[in-house]
Amino acid sequence: MTLEEIIVAVARVIGSLPVIRWAFAGAIIAVLTDFSDLFMMNLLDLGGLRNYQAFDKWVDLVYMGTFLLASLRWSGVPKKVSIGLFSYRILGVILFEITSQRSILLLFPNVFEFWFIFVAGIRLFKPKYEINWPRAVLWLLPLLILKEFQEYVLHQGQWLEQYRAVDVVVDWWQFLTGLL
Repeated sequence: MTLEEIIVAVARVIGSLPVIRWAFAGAIIAVLTDFSDLFMMNLLDLGGLRNYQAFDKWVDLVYMGTFLLASLRWSGVPKKVSIGLFSYRILGVILFEITSQRSILLLFPNVFEFWFIFVAGIRLFKPKYEINWPRAVLWLLPLLILKEFQEYVLHQGQWLEQYRAVDVVVDWWQFLTGLL
């Protein structure tokens, strides 16, 4: 592993740990930390991230593992759906590793991530709201649509491949300050 890969991996592990104590806030931290590797790749020059897609899927397993660990404390439908969605995504990651085909990730979207954040948010902000099977299906549909769109943008359309995260922030900052 390069020093850059080690730094990014350690950051991702540390960013995943708050989920164990604070499900919703920890999930937001974990997702932001997941996103931060795009900036670290642009700012660090310590050997690079070889095969970023494979690296990212492996370190994603850390935050997904903490999400699963936290969701195992739940009961009923939310817990069952979490376990099913986690298992489905893991199967997709394995197939992606075997084939290196990014389109596999469209067939096995990480709806688990969105589901976990949704349920953690409901448990925090609307604790009396019961998630039964009909409600779970109702909520999973928009979560699936949003996640499929994200997976398409990232893996099939690769719309963001030509951008550097740091440049996007600078461009937006210049645009917004130019309005003032």
